[in-house]
Amino acid sequence: MNGRLDGVSGPDLEARIAAIVERGDVRVVLECGQMAYVSSAGLRVLLISARKCQQGGGKLAIAALQPECRSVMEMSGFLSIIECHETNEAALAAVA
Repeated sequence: MNGRLDGVSGPDLEARIAAIVERGDVRVVLECGQMAYVSSAGLRVLLISARKCQQGGGKLAIAALQPECRSVMEMSGFLSIIECHETNEAALAAVA
């Protein structure tokens, strides 16, 4: 993820993840090292995407979340729903 995850960029990400899950790839890692902002609309996209992965028997994890975005996810309780890892490697291992 680059830039912002909000009401403008969220629908595109949601559609991309839905397409990935529909083709059977239910273990998804979002690399968020360049994501500077996440809104409530962006959090909704993450929640919907995580649920789609789980419904397919998989998992969604986030890697390299920036401190500002981590704070938003922590305050909203999302870190108890979606695993966040410091590195891509750790996130990949978590969904394997």
